[in-house]
Amino acid sequence: MGTALIYDEEMTKYKLLWVDPACKIEVPERLSVSYEALVRTGLSDRCVSVPPREALDAEILLVHSEEYLEGVKKTPHMTLEDLKEFTLQYGDVYFHPNIYHCAKLAAGSALQLVDSVMTGKVRNGMALVRPPGHHSMRSAASGFCVFNNVAIAARYAKQKHGAERVLIVDWDIHHGQGVQYCFEDDPSVLYFSWHRYEHQKFWPNLRESDYDSVGKGSGAGFNVNVPWNEVGMENSDYLSVFCHVLLPVAYEFCPDLVLVCAGFDSAIGDPEGEMCATPDIFAHLTHLLMNLAGGKLCAVLEGGYNLTSLAQSVCQTVQTLLGDPLPQLANLRSPCESALESLQCVRSVQRQYWSILKHAADSATTDVSTKRIKLAKAEEEKAETAEDERSQEEKVWPEPAERLRPPVCSVSVLPDDAACPDGLKRLASSKDLGPLLVSRIRNRSMEDAGDADGVATFSRLYTLIEKMRTNEIGNGVALVPDVAAAVECVVRDLCSDLVSRVLVVCVGKEELNYATADGKMLVVQISGEDKEEQKGKYYIPVCLKKGCGDTVGFIQAVFGLLLPLGYEYDPGLVLLVRVPGSGVGDCMWQQLIGLLKGFAKGHTLVLMQTNDGACMGPTASALLGHPAPPLQELLTPLPDDGGALERMRERLQADWKMLQTTGEWVCCNPSML
Repeated sequence: MGTALIYDEEMTKYKLLWVDPACKIEVPERLSVSYEALVRTGLSDRCVSVPPREALDAEILLVHSEEYLEGVKKTPHMTLEDLKEFTLQYGDVYFHPNIYHCAKLAAGSALQLVDSVMTGKVRNGMALVRPPGHHSMRSAASGFCVFNNVAIAARYAKQKHGAERVLIVDWDIHHGQGVQYCFEDDPSVLYFSWHRYEHQKFWPNLRESDYDSVGKGSGAGFNVNVPWNEVGMENSDYLSVFCHVLLPVAYEFCPDLVLVCAGFDSAIGDPEGEMCATPDIFAHLTHLLMNLAGGKLCAVLEGGYNLTSLAQSVCQTVQTLLGDPLPQLANLRSPCESALESLQCVRSVQRQYWSILKHAADSATTDVSTKRIKLAKAEEEKAETAEDERSQEEKVWPEPAERLRPPVCSVSVLPDDAACPDGLKRLASSKDLGPLLVSRIRNRSMEDAGDADGVATFSRLYTLIEKMRTNEIGNGVALVPDVAAAVECVVRDLCSDLVSRVLVVCVGKEELNYATADGKMLVVQISGEDKEEQKGKYYIPVCLKKGCGDTVGFIQAVFGLLLPLGYEYDPGLVLLVRVPGSGVGDCMWQQLIGLLKGFAKGHTLVLMQTNDGACMGPTASALLGHPAPPLQELLTPLPDDGGALERMRERLQADWKMLQTTGEWVCCNPSML
């Protein structure tokens, strides 16, 4: 269905007309360099161009007061002194004779994007707009924002398109207080924001930006704040919050539409954010949201003040929306202590509102708080030497690697009498395995593998893996007579010469004898069988008491264990194995495939047994990049599963740092704060 792109040069035609140090970074070039980067890389040509329009008064009034709107309407006719005077009543914002027109275009662009996505004209999209919106409140401009573009879009989606639940993800480095105020008592809108906070020392310096502002009345629990209390957050910190907070809550919420306040001042080099997350992290954050709401995702530009990292981050986001393979995130470090403190606080305060977090941090106290903790350390850091306080513009980071689409997206290795699903290419050609490899395959004494047909099947699998390694093919699925024997053959014989690290995800009960201790493969097995203790760091059995058909337990295992493990392990190939009779539902299976495509540049090989061919349709759909259907309602996980998964995560975190969700500190006495 395509990806929409909305841009209009008209929104560059206003600027600061007087000296204001707080506002000088908000420049027209923010928009133009972003669009020029999309043109230069050819991404804009691949998008569906959607024309902008001005928002109507009635649409703006969905969020803002009539008095405020009437005041802004007067700004085109004001003198310079009148504009200065009008600006003084608000905080960190400026007005210009053309800003009212641009603000209407910005809000209207967000609505055009919502219309295009909700009516199915496109699958997803991005609106490059200016001025930004997430700070503006009902009756006040704030933080460069005039009209609250995303808040208006959320109410519009509910009113015009009947969206019952809207998720707003705000990854801008500033807290979007305007969005929070708009929906803090509304259970139909889930607002998630991470933001630089520094114990209320960073703008907008609000008490209600902290983790314990969870919403009001019936909206309690539908406001999720993650405060960053230190600068320098990295890719691992961002991913940890997504895996352990946002994704579990978002999947339980089950939105009809995802709106992203796409502020890129949270990227490296930005003078406002002072963070160290690289632009390619936004490819992964976008990908992790794309299987929610049936793929209906609208990203709307907010902040971003380093023109280099801004343009790179916009390109990474749009390229992911287009469905291109994701870049690998190599050498992820442990989440930092400050990030873990915030993570623990958020999970602790939100667990009473979300069933999927009910068993989270069951050993934590309910009074954990980051307030005034380590403030002495924070003050010391403020007083560091000038060399340590050098500006973020001086930071250097590598240009994001080119993300090449393979000529062939998805292929199948099938018996001759099996039909090939639409969209998949049947792999007929194969490479001569050579006598030594053929002998090794036959010596495994696999049923139906030693004959000519069996050898031909594994010859095609070898060819498929080799072509994924050279990026000639993106991913594939194979139907084999004996899936257990096929897996062993693939990991022991076919992959050993081609791929240095293989992530094996086995869904269902099967005896696995091929796990190794050398790190060349990481095996995660999810089943209903209570396995013995893990045999080593690289074999992780996950037991769900009700089996793989337990959607809640399964998704909890995926977010709390599998995704963090996969990101830390950084495989060159993902091997997904579906054991016959596993019980996993088609929707969960498609979600799993979609999420795993975030690893290894999308190179995923799915192995299924011949008699499991009924699942070929859903498998092919997910491999081709079609959004997975929403999961059924997620109820409270079984105490045995929820508690066991938490205990497993805590036990494994000594070896796998991305599994950490708590800091080393504990504070249970409020009087100590």
